[in-house]
Amino acid sequence: MADATYQPGQHPDLPPPPSTTGVVGWVRNNLLSSPLNIFLTVVSGLLVYFVATSVYEWGFANADFSGASRQDCTSGGACWALINVRFGQFIYGFYPEAQRWRVNLAFVGLVVALWPLLFDNVPARKQLLWYAGAYPIIAFVLLLGGFGLESVETAKFGGFLLTMVIGVTGIAVSLPLGIVLALGRRSDMLFIRTICIGFIEFIRGVPLITLLFVASTLLSFFLPPGTTFNLLLRVLIMVTLFSSAYLAEVVRGGLQAIPVGQREAAESLGLGYWRTMYLIILPQALKISIPGIVNSFIGLFKDTTLVAIIGLLDPLGIGRAALADTKWQGLSSEVYVFVAVLFFIFSFGMSRYSLYLEKKLEVGHAS
Repeated sequence: MADATYQPGQHPDLPPPPSTTGVVGWVRNNLLSSPLNIFLTVVSGLLVYFVATSVYEWGFANADFSGASRQDCTSGGACWALINVRFGQFIYGFYPEAQRWRVNLAFVGLVVALWPLLFDNVPARKQLLWYAGAYPIIAFVLLLGGFGLESVETAKFGGFLLTMVIGVTGIAVSLPLGIVLALGRRSDMLFIRTICIGFIEFIRGVPLITLLFVASTLLSFFLPPGTTFNLLLRVLIMVTLFSSAYLAEVVRGGLQAIPVGQREAAESLGLGYWRTMYLIILPQALKISIPGIVNSFIGLFKDTTLVAIIGLLDPLGIGRAALADTKWQGLSSEVYVFVAVLFFIFSFGMSRYSLYLEKKLEVGHAS
């Protein structure tokens, strides 16, 4: 035998058997490792097959994609003609059609602004970070007008544009505010700690829909007569405050997970409170809190649909308005599926980025 020609301890390492590696090995270890797993795999596979087949037949094979009313959908499947006809409203709301290039440019600008913030290895990252800092002003001018651009009222914002404005603004502003509230809740100063605790507990104890009603109706009673306060701005304030209270508790949990000895060691080196928090405590606390922070962001993004209750037409509100048209009545399934897919894409993207960030920063101690 060839093995006999090797001296003891000199035999080369051999590759593992093909049946234990790659796709075959993964299937054997995870799907076919025991009789029970084999049974569950077969049952699950059949269930997925029947569900996927039914969805494909309803949503694609037997679906209608064009038409002027529900009567034009005769194939027996989904009637996507409604989405096709009202697609512009689902995305832009009632934003003037001739000015929608500004919304598209704002969306593209948002992607460019987020690129250097979310990833490290970005060409010209320093310059792009300056752009990201200026992006809120750029987006404000693009969407509302100014500097030669036609003015557009926020009352015309709707659809996915409205969702992005509320969601992105709420996420961007509530995180730093939540961090400040978390630090204030753990402050040694009684006055600051009391205010932060009272704010957090009050906001967390009130449903968001109640705050939105306060923003849309009751708030005007506390303003001087004749004072106008933009409804969208009021909603942005309430959504941001609501999200910041929940984020404060998430960040506080991360702060409490940091050993007290680290702060004491920083003080022994002569570092002040803010430098200790900025350089040592907060980076670790935020890494620990990543899953909870992203979960709060996803919840905030989905909660933007509640603005339909106070008259702002997000994608769900646009869909309900379309269903009130006699030409499209009875197509609620198509509307809700389309809106659900829109929200799923962005929520799934945020969750995937969260996993990427956790792995990159080695959150937890994976074996």
